[in-house]
Amino acid sequence: MMPASEPGVEGLSDSVDRSLLEQIFGLRTDKVLRYHELLANEGVEWGLLGPAESGRLWSRHILNSVAVQSLVPESASVLDVGSGAGLPGIPLALARPDLSVTLLDSLLRREKFLRLVVEQLGLDDQVQVVRARAEDLSRRYDVVTARAVAPLDKLVRWCAPLMSQCLLAIKGESAAAELALAQGTLAKMGLSGEVVTVSAASWCAETSVVVVRRF
Repeated sequence: MMPASEPGVEGLSDSVDRSLLEQIFGLRTDKVLRYHELLANEGVEWGLLGPAESGRLWSRHILNSVAVQSLVPESASVLDVGSGAGLPGIPLALARPDLSVTLLDSLLRREKFLRLVVEQLGLDDQVQVVRARAEDLSRRYDVVTARAVAPLDKLVRWCAPLMSQCLLAIKGESAAAELALAQGTLAKMGLSGEVVTVSAASWCAETSVVVVRRF
């Protein structure tokens, strides 16, 4: 068994039993295993993740990302801003087939990787890849997600026009401090924020998410 760690936590094993993954991903467990392979190989080779990350993909990235699923309403449309290597959008989509997920990133290299992942995992009907900046989009999504993109103060200015229900910013240990610094911006934009602690499953460690909503 392997507990998942928050970003920055060291010293945990990064092996995980298939039976535990099946608790989260069900019939899509083979797909998340393939995603792990893509991250460890092409993801590192293409510079989307540092070489040191290949040994902690489950704990630091995949399971940490899917922890937000309990905060996402059923059948919601989700925009993953600054998706990078597909985190948290791909793990969230794999765990929640009911969601419609859009992966947004402005870099061509990341777009190519995300399209490769979507093709390899057979997620074309559920996941869309868009190369653009958040400021370039005009439509709204039920939920906007972000992980390791920007400080919360800046993030809410990018994402507030795009969200119908909430922004889920995975922040780990910095969540409370970032929320405190962003209070002025939130108030000016008619937004409220709170720190919520979640985990992917009972055997996973918890992570902190800033949930931003409209008044």
